[in-house]
Amino acid sequence: MDYQTQAKVGGYTIAAEFTGHAFPTEEGLLTAQDYVAVELAIFGPADSKLVITATDFSLRINRRKEPLPSQAWLLATRNVRDPEWIPEGQAPVEKSKGGISGGSGQREPGAPPPPEPKPPVELLRSWQQKVRKAAIAEGERALPQAGLLFFAYRGKTESIRDVELVYEGPAGKAVIPLR
Repeated sequence: MDYQTQAKVGGYTIAAEFTGHAFPTEEGLLTAQDYVAVELAIFGPADSKLVITATDFSLRINRRKEPLPSQAWLLATRNVRDPEWIPEGQAPVEKSKGGISGGSGQREPGAPPPPEPKPPVELLRSWQQKVRKAAIAEGERALPQAGLLFFAYRGKTESIRDVELVYEGPAGKAVIPLR
């Protein structure tokens, strides 16, 4: 994969791309409304190793003073969903092209949205395992390494003007502009 941005930190290169509320996995895309992700790759000299810890990374959104700390992959799976998943017995929802519809199934203006259907436990577990496999591996690792970092953020990605990945770890310090 080609990464949006790269930064040299000591003898290493950190490459990253902001993926928003989307979590790319080997088996397809997953999403979470409470978390955003950064796809990360760390490169080094031949036969090099580096201690990788998610807590060495934080994310600054829209130039906020305090960056968001990286969160454990398990926390990011609280409301993980496959955007292609359709609950059993429910027809696919067609996106409206605007205008007024008087069709059935429309809710009253101001009425709360219907509760979101819950996926079966087995399906939720499979999504959680996909996120676990996509997360950056922690500990002393041979390079190159790649994976996802997760950050708690409920806002809409459309409102994000700039994003910076902040690294403070054994390789040194870097601020990597992602957007």
